Amino acid sequence: MNPKSSKTWFVLLMFLALALFPLGATGWGVDLISKIMILAIFALSLELLVGSTGLVCFGHAAFFGIGAYAAVLLSPASGAGSVLLLLPAAVLAAALYALVVGALSLRTQGVYFIMVTLAFAQMAYYVVHDTPLGGGSDGIYLYTRPVLGPLLDLGRPMTLYYVVWGSLLATFGCLALLLRSRFGRALAGIRDNEQRMRSSGFRTYPYKLAAFVVSGAIAGLAGFLFAVKDGFVNPEMLSWHQSAAVLLMVILGGMGHLRGAVVGAFAFVLLQEFFKSSAVFGDFARHWSLGMGLSIIVCVALLPKGLVDLPAQVRSRLRGSPRPEGEIA
Repeated sequence: MNPKSSKTWFVLLMFLALALFPLGATGWGVDLISKIMILAIFALSLELLVGSTGLVCFGHAAFFGIGAYAAVLLSPASGAGSVLLLLPAAVLAAALYALVVGALSLRTQGVYFIMVTLAFAQMAYYVVHDTPLGGGSDGIYLYTRPVLGPLLDLGRPMTLYYVVWGSLLATFGCLALLLRSRFGRALAGIRDNEQRMRSSGFRTYPYKLAAFVVSGAIAGLAGFLFAVKDGFVNPEMLSWHQSAAVLLMVILGGMGHLRGAVVGAFAFVLLQEFFKSSAVFGDFARHWSLGMGLSIIVCVALLPKGLVDLPAQVRSRLRGSPRPEGEIA
């Protein structure tokens, strides 16, 4: 089986396994995997910037949080809101803020771009943290989940699970098609050598801005689903800690690969749950971040191209020959 075919089969089996998972899982397991799939959508949105365009954004949690807050703030005070209204509104709110942030921050490069995106994210954080709009540091509750007629009630865990699964599948498929299009090839060229793209006649700024807005919209989708799942939002969703966490997911899974963002989200959350387990670590579970940090350091040191490179590393060890330096998994 050639590598391209094996990657396709891996993705298909991954989504099939996720679709069948609730059939033999407990309520806790369904809730956990729902959370991971939402974070995988969030990681895919950042992968479009970091891995596919070469833009390291350290304020991506702003779009995630804005999507979540929009879902709660726009919900009716009594009764259930409509999915057809709240979902587009959350995505649009995140996309509009991404348009503003991108239009200004993309005029900078390197560490300046990182710091400007972080500054915009902190601005959004303090708006919901220090004003009555977002309920302050306590956050706000979504008491009634959105519905779409009698058939789609997101307050039901199994319904929400398959809506999240479908959203992840749609996001993955759309991004895969996008990156194989002319637009996606232009983004790859910008990532590899933006100066050469400019000298070839490409105006790179509109491409980067479009990628930034699409990325923000997808993060808003993830925020909407997260708010619906938990029924609660707070300012920590927009904090730099959340931006750092999703960036670690992309790095851990493997930048430049859509499946890497999904694998990284699963690895990150499952490692977190493992080190938080008092049944395994006893009192040391209170210091879970120490074990988590060491595990990530070891993974990055041994697999600099991410967890998606693990099968290729194993094959090269079995064959007894190192992989060529520039080979991409």
